[in-house]
Amino acid sequence: MILRKTILNLFLLSLSFGICQAQIQNTGMLNEPVDISGGFSSFENTYYLADELTAFDPKTGEGKVKYLRHGYKTRQAFNNMLSVLAPQEANEFPTTEYAVSPEHPFSITFVSPRTIRIQMTSGPQFTQEENSIMLVDGKVVADNSSWIYSRTDMGHEYQSEFGKLVITEKPWHIYLYDTDGKLLTSTIHKSDVTNTYTPVVPFSYVRRAEDYSRSMDAVFSLSPGEKIYGCGESYTSFNKRGSKVVIMTDDGNGVQNETMYKPIPFYMSSRGYGVFMHHSTPITCDFGKYFNAANSMMIGDDELDLFFFLGEPKEILDEYTDLTGKASMPPLWSFGFWMSRITYFSQEEGMKVAKKLRENEIPSDVIHFDTGWFGVDWRCDYKFADQRFPKAEKMIRDLKSDGFHISLWQLPYFTPQNSLFPELIEKELVVKDRKGNIPYEDATLDFTNPETVVWYQEKIKSLLDMGVGAIKVDFGEAAPLTGIYSNGRTGFYEHNLYPLRYNKAVADVTEEVTGHPFIWARSTWAGSQRYPVHWGGDPATTNTAMSATLRGGLSIGLSGFTFWSHDIGGFVTATPEDLYRRWTPFGMLTSHVRSHGEPPTEPWEFGEDFMSAFRKADNMRYQLMPYIYAQAKHASDNGLPMLRALFVEFPEDPGAWLVDDQYLFGEDMLVAPLFENGHERQVYLPGSGAWVDYQTGIRYKGGWHSIEAGDIPIVVLVREGAVIPHIGLAQSTQDMNWEEITLKCYGDQAKGRLFIPGEDSWKTIEVVNENGNKKLVDDPFEGKISFELK
Repeated sequence: MILRKTILNLFLLSLSFGICQAQIQNTGMLNEPVDISGGFSSFENTYYLADELTAFDPKTGEGKVKYLRHGYKTRQAFNNMLSVLAPQEANEFPTTEYAVSPEHPFSITFVSPRTIRIQMTSGPQFTQEENSIMLVDGKVVADNSSWIYSRTDMGHEYQSEFGKLVITEKPWHIYLYDTDGKLLTSTIHKSDVTNTYTPVVPFSYVRRAEDYSRSMDAVFSLSPGEKIYGCGESYTSFNKRGSKVVIMTDDGNGVQNETMYKPIPFYMSSRGYGVFMHHSTPITCDFGKYFNAANSMMIGDDELDLFFFLGEPKEILDEYTDLTGKASMPPLWSFGFWMSRITYFSQEEGMKVAKKLRENEIPSDVIHFDTGWFGVDWRCDYKFADQRFPKAEKMIRDLKSDGFHISLWQLPYFTPQNSLFPELIEKELVVKDRKGNIPYEDATLDFTNPETVVWYQEKIKSLLDMGVGAIKVDFGEAAPLTGIYSNGRTGFYEHNLYPLRYNKAVADVTEEVTGHPFIWARSTWAGSQRYPVHWGGDPATTNTAMSATLRGGLSIGLSGFTFWSHDIGGFVTATPEDLYRRWTPFGMLTSHVRSHGEPPTEPWEFGEDFMSAFRKADNMRYQLMPYIYAQAKHASDNGLPMLRALFVEFPEDPGAWLVDDQYLFGEDMLVAPLFENGHERQVYLPGSGAWVDYQTGIRYKGGWHSIEAGDIPIVVLVREGAVIPHIGLAQSTQDMNWEEITLKCYGDQAKGRLFIPGEDSWKTIEVVNENGNKKLVDDPFEGKISFELK
């Protein structure tokens, strides 16, 4: 753990970050993320170090691990004070009743040939195991037949076609290997760190003196050059190696700090494995920040449930989303442009914006009404204000006939002035405190209460029945941490699950009414990817916020999320024109695209020249809709992100693992936004093949290049050998003619994907060049579509 120079500093830190539930509110400001790492380095606490496997049944994978009791003591040498763990005697009375070195259950379960589950406890578990909302089926089905057991000199060995797991008995270790015998990672035992003067805490659990609560510390090895990615929508360092990451849902208040709207307890390693920490408590991961060879997963829970996935990034994401769920395919209209600001206050305003979009030929599919469609701005009562929206249902019908769907903002918190507040309190539909009151001044919907879900879904359903296309599932990060929930659990276990329950409640009723579980949400937890789409919070209107937004998109894409969006130009203040001009094509080449924030956001508010530039970027997206739609379907089927880190497609390229300011849009298009004023930038082209500039047609080999943006201020390249399907320009997706498709071919032999609305699956398109003439190899659509080859 953290090296301490003085006992005093360590003691103060342990007081600040103890996780005693009665003291959670003392960790800082209200709903500040809880960093539990301090509890793992306190002199007051007792530490139990995993030592040996005392029992094991190879057939069931179940056994017991003995833990040796330790405590911190100081060691002074030449005016330097260290805190080190040392064996400790029992401190309980009577001494006959409690084990000095307890033995606790340990089990290995094989879920698939690539997926391994490791479960451990730090004490008795009296609660009945329930289905997990994080898992797509609520529980895990074992597939132990895919791994072959053998007894070896090292211990117990299991092998599949994709890797090997070895368990040693004394000292107890778990080793994970790939098929070539390369060690991927292993547990760290105390004997592994005797060769360093740095005090390193091995695999263990802590028992706190303040309340006797226990938490697991799963400590695994890190190798030279190993890199760590994921953990949700993280805006700081893309590679988490050398960082400490607090995984707890929070209103990030922007995109340039270490807190996250969308933390996910999942990460992947460049070494060929991924890890899902199947927990809802606060988690702090030290990815080699304190000791560069140790990956310490500090879990707030008193038991441990880890899933390890073996393979390349694509295989890891596929396995992880098999477990926690793959994103459903959003409706076609949702891929169109969303026009919004905070906020349109009336039917007249919304209709006027829609009319100007059509008059100025700016393709668009959605008008979003944010916080101002109620009688009082921000006071969510699920009702259109009659005076300002006198004919709301007619407005929705008229807009829909013109190709516009409506999106509506709402949130799950209710101020005392809200007309719904008394009903919520009376019916006990909200989170309570330990006295039976509400923890905060606002009432917070309790989604663990089935009656709350029914009440809430009825409100949402009435809007969807009117013809509303999507609900903005805003906030959700401030579920009371000290609250008592209907299911009997505290916020320590429910806070992080709140976004998932919230996402699910809206998605389920949306699917019931519209046929698709599409939402527009801000907060998440593991499993939320099943309910797309999520957007990236409230960025500042700066270059650095734009670049941080991309890092967040890359990270959440490596956390199982196929679809993701962000506010073009930033949110907080009026966007500078130059920034808005450069941010627009970045947004247009994301799975979903919305202009939203402080007015003005409508392109005509910036003048004719800007509007022309905006229109070109928007037209590009709409003409690329067949490519976007097909890539979206393929990605959702396979758990892949639409906005994709380079190494997902090019894991064998070391340079691809280092780039965090460009991305692949689907499989075949590489995008490098302009994060600063200017018309060119350095671009890394991965792999050994060539790339072709989408705007200029210039061909480049792999490696670093200084590339000038085209007429649209962004650098976009296409992988040579790709077919990029295009469609005729239309002002909304409902007006597109999918019977006429243009195939732009990059190379003499080129392949691509095409997914037509109404079909069940995407199909492969292949084009060859014969004697200077491009030819479709086979027509998978049997003449139903007219293809133009370019």
